Amino acid sequence: QVQLVESGGGLVQPGGSLSLSCAASGFIFRSYSMSWYRQAPGKERELVALIQTTGISFYYPDSVKGRFTISRDNAKNTVFLQMNSLKPEDTAVYYCKAISTVRAGLEYWGQGTQVTVSS
Repeated sequence: QVQLVESGGGLVQPGGSLSLSCAASGFIFRSYSMSWYRQAPGKERELVALIQTTGISFYYPDSVKGRFTISRDNAKNTVFLQMNSLKPEDTAVYYCKAISTVRAGLEYWGQGTQVTVSS
């Protein structure tokens, strides 16, 4: 059974930091690129970070570049998102996503974790 379980969300003040984790099981983690998305109320889900299978290649949109860092531990089947200098506009539900690099179109989503940035 495939599972992606996010954790680490919560309430943080502007300028603060949070670290999210996504624990994967039920598939060959090292064969999947991993990403984090977020969705704020009334807005479309957007990509905030992507990391390839080896952990060498990354992508960040301008909105989070320099503040968010994605990493992965293939031995522990876990992907992380370190978020610094958080802003109120970072408030959203954060989801992790696994994308197969060997089978086109195969992907999995987690259930999401709420991040709220507010004073």
